Order: sequence, then structure tokens, then C-alpha cells
Amino acid sequence: MHPGMMGWWKHAHGHGGHEGEGRGACGPGGEFEARVECGPGRHGRGGPGWRRGFEEAVFAGHDHEGHFGGFGVRRPLRFLAYKLELEEAQVEELASILNDLKTERAQGEVDHRRSTGQIAEAIAGETLDAAKLASATSERVKSAERLRDAVVRAIGRIHAMLTTEQRTRFAYLIRTGTLSI
Repeated sequence: MHPGMMGWWKHAHGHGGHEGEGRGACGPGGEFEARVECGPGRHGRGGPGWRRGFEEAVFAGHDHEGHFGGFGVRRPLRFLAYKLELEEAQVEELASILNDLKTERAQGEVDHRRSTGQIAEAIAGETLDAAKLASATSERVKSAERLRDAVVRAIGRIHAMLTTEQRTRFAYLIRTGTLSI
């Protein structure tokens, strides 16, 4: 089993999973008969709650360390391909768009760490080095502007490749907070 599935597995099987039944009805603490009734056919694909548990695990908003991904979901390409019902060519284009955005975000993080070091150096001296502080903060602003421009370009490219129905779904995901930009 893939390590990424362990959290989902523990969650799905450790909390019962049956609507209307008590917690742990099919877990290790339940009666033997209950565990037999709750065999693989009941919790496997197509069982109650399977899809909900799967979506919670795969399309989670953050990873295990609490860091958010580029579009606010753990696997943005898979999530958008599923939710928007993208065709193969659209998935390839979206992969390219998200890769460019990921690269820009990574560069922004590097710039942020660099400017943090420069700010710390400006503060560490006997007197505040205002010129160094101004330079570091202006670099942060420039980095944020580059990232903003990259996000705008990415959304423009995504908009251009989507059909009208897919655009409506994409807007809905953003509007409801399911997808954050």
C-alpha cells in the first residue's frame, strides 16, 4: 500500500464509517460478528462513505506538515482534472501551467528567505542600517509582484483552455473556497 493512503485508511477504518451506527462498529473494538458484517464489500469501492473519504484524503487542502500547495489543494492537477472533467490535451496544458507557477512560487520562497536574512543583518548592527532594510523590503515587494503577475498569467492560460462549462465550475471552486489561489 502506498504510504500516502495510510492516513486515509486509518481514518476510514478507525471511525466506523457507517451512517447511523455507533463509532467503532467495525473497528478492532467491535464484536466479531460486526466486523464480519463490515467486510470488504461494505467499505470497499462503492460502499457508503468511500468516495467522501477518498476525496478528503486525496484532495486535502494541505499536506501533513500543514503547508498549502500552489492552488490550495494537495494535488492541484489531479483535483482540477477530476472536478473539471478535463480532456487529455487539457490535462497536459494544465500540467505545464501549474509547473510554471510552482517554479515561480519556489523562486518567491527563495527571495523571501534571502530578504529575511538581509532584514536580520540590518537589525543586528549597533545602529539600524536603513538603506539595507529598505533594499530588503523593496526586494520582497518586487518578488510579490512577480508572483502576482505569474498567477495572473496562469489564470489567463487556464481560462483560455477551458470550455464555458469548465470555466463555470472553475469559478465555482474558487468562489466557494474549495480552491484557493
